[in-house]
Amino acid sequence: MRLFAVRDYRHLFAAQLIALFGTGLTTVALGLLAYDLAGPRAGVVLSTALTVKMVMYVLIAPLAAAYADRLPRRTFLFALDAVRGLVVLGLPLVTEVWQVYVLIGLLQAASAAFTPTFQAVIPDIVTDEAAYTRALSASQVASTMESLLSPVLAAVALTLMSFDRLFLGTSAGFLASALLVLSTRIPDARPQGRTKAWDRAAAGIRTFLTTPRLRGVMALNLVVAAAGSMVVVNTVNHVRDELGGTRSDVAWMLAASGTGTLLTALLLPRVLDRVAARTVMTTGAGVLVAGTTAAAVSSATGFVTWTGTALVWAVIGVGMALVITPTGTVLRASVARNAVPEAFAAQFSLSHLAWLITYPVAGRLGATAGFSLTWTVLAALAAAGTAAALLLWPRREPRTAVPSAAPTRSALVKAA
Repeated sequence: MRLFAVRDYRHLFAAQLIALFGTGLTTVALGLLAYDLAGPRAGVVLSTALTVKMVMYVLIAPLAAAYADRLPRRTFLFALDAVRGLVVLGLPLVTEVWQVYVLIGLLQAASAAFTPTFQAVIPDIVTDEAAYTRALSASQVASTMESLLSPVLAAVALTLMSFDRLFLGTSAGFLASALLVLSTRIPDARPQGRTKAWDRAAAGIRTFLTTPRLRGVMALNLVVAAAGSMVVVNTVNHVRDELGGTRSDVAWMLAASGTGTLLTALLLPRVLDRVAARTVMTTGAGVLVAGTTAAAVSSATGFVTWTGTALVWAVIGVGMALVITPTGTVLRASVARNAVPEAFAAQFSLSHLAWLITYPVAGRLGATAGFSLTWTVLAALAAAGTAAALLLWPRREPRTAVPSAAPTRSALVKAA
């Protein structure tokens, strides 16, 4: 079965893709807005706004997954896109920092509900099991592509317009996403066996806590967040204040990290055919430790250059791809097919919980103690997460009985 031959999935995937790029462009524009509002303390504003985002994701995503079978899903997805489009329209009008926090809270609450609802819809419109697996992978690739292309598109756009116009473009993108959702035939969900929504919300979390390889994934989430928060939060002030760059330079530096992510993600499928996911992911964690350590050393010694920063940012992008890209395979190999949406929703929340820890470190500590100490702390967090992953995810994981709908034994062996 050809995945994109399914019309409803094709339209829904396009809606997700447009919304992802809208969110990515908003993040770039938000960093520049923070710099205009707060100058040297832009990192504090941006990290607080992103912390609000993580709180929304951690709290709302599991509940959205739990209630996905009780809502008219097409209407719900349309409403979420409409809310995001309206909120983004308001961002260029803000004059106070607190207004940014309120609008970002609304925006990210809608985004946090969109992703698990989208994932819950996929098995109802893509019924072939092989195509369903490819659909989940396509969603993950789309997220990876967004990390590269959003900064590049922002860099190009900023050569032609002011950054506040980016908000107008992203609002139009959310409107287009909403119209694509309306063009699909998404069936309302059949109620699941578990009657309590909180039970369903907690089911994926319990799976992570009781499965050794998934406990390792949780530790690796911290590694990714420690390195990634350095790039997302500190790039604006680092480029503008320490390197003396322009707004476009900020976007291009973010694109250096995205380039490392994309190129690695494109090469990884062949590697994963021969190398276990655990090996690839822990290697990626080692790369992230090396990248954050290099950034801390360069800042401490005062040896800060454009080339050096771009190289470190690209290395961090490579490490993030090595950890993130195989994660979907590990999740699918760890649970029964009917539990895959819950597992992905749990990973969505748990990964963002790690960012909730690291964003304040990157922003507030960066503003008060400087980049040298901040990046040293983030490198230490990355190293601690790597060590925890190696301990929690054994090379030879004990075999347990799996449900009949679960992946095959060979898939489990490959993931371990």
